[in-house]
Amino acid sequence: MKAFNYSPEHLTSNRQLFWIAAVLGVIMMAPVAWIIGLSLKDNAELLRGTEAVFSFPYTLLNYANILESSSVFGWFMNSMIVAVGQTVGVLLLSSLAGYAFARLEFPFRKTLFIIVLFGLAVPEQAVIIARHQMFNWFDLHNTHIGLILPNLSSAFGVFLMTQFFRAIPKEIDEAAMLDNASTFRIFWKVLLPLTLPAQATLGIFTFLQAWNDYWWPLISATKSDMYTLTIGIASSQTNFAQSEGLGFLGAQAVFASLPVVIVYIFFQRHIVTAVSGGAVK
Repeated sequence: MKAFNYSPEHLTSNRQLFWIAAVLGVIMMAPVAWIIGLSLKDNAELLRGTEAVFSFPYTLLNYANILESSSVFGWFMNSMIVAVGQTVGVLLLSSLAGYAFARLEFPFRKTLFIIVLFGLAVPEQAVIIARHQMFNWFDLHNTHIGLILPNLSSAFGVFLMTQFFRAIPKEIDEAAMLDNASTFRIFWKVLLPLTLPAQATLGIFTFLQAWNDYWWPLISATKSDMYTLTIGIASSQTNFAQSEGLGFLGAQAVFASLPVVIVYIFFQRHIVTAVSGGAVK
């Protein structure tokens, strides 16, 4: 194996890139540190000014208030149901569609795939009026199903899974056919486990999008007991400048971010595997 010789100029360039990345990282983390600081301060102290965010004393009273607030936990459960429901639905439908486009022969396959890709170019706002009317006709507003259904069709998910299935050698299918495996068995038992990195990547993106979604829940969820966390927290900020609960609002924001952070920590390695194409050796 050839050894790499790093010149002084190369090392200097690496240090410069490191410091640039460090500065950008600090800039990006500043709002996060600010909201965490707010969440740990007493609301009465914040009324006198927010300049004391990074000075002692700190308190966990705002987080204790969240534990005592039934509305916040109701919003949390709504967000969890919607995010998990969308993630499972998108993974299932995208995997089935991706397998069909990559492995099966049927009429107008290429045409249908192009039509699916056109979905990437259509903004959600372009169909929001028609979607609202349809859900109103079927009385799906203010229901979990009504919040989950619109985003089950993921053009990006179908494209990602199609490309991943195409990267798997067809010799694997042929070997399974020699063992008299059916088409569905080949998909479910043989090929689907090989796509776990792509599914983890798609699952993370879908969960993040569903958890942070604001546009559709704002339109569909008009009752407070059907609010998701994004809508519930926004409804609490009726007058942020004069609010007596800035610390409580900060604690709500941190609380809402925890599931996203946990999901990313556990599944981030799969994103690297999927992007690098290392799932199939």
